[in-house]
Amino acid sequence: MNLALVGLLVGMALGFAGYFGGFAAFLLVAVLGAVGFVVGRLIEGDIELGDLGDLLRGRDRRR
Repeated sequence: MNLALVGLLVGMALGFAGYFGGFAAFLLVAVLGAVGFVVGRLIEGDIELGDLGDLLRGRDRRR
């Protein structure tokens, strides 16, 4: 699945949530989508928990 299609699906999901559920539903879908993305990257091994903690603190571990 290419990134354009993924972006389209995410945009549609956010649009439906915003239209039918209001702004709070839009934010909930956006936050849960971001959490799911991070969990998926953790499971795939693309990022580690230490990297995630450094990213949230604004530190760059790669230096």
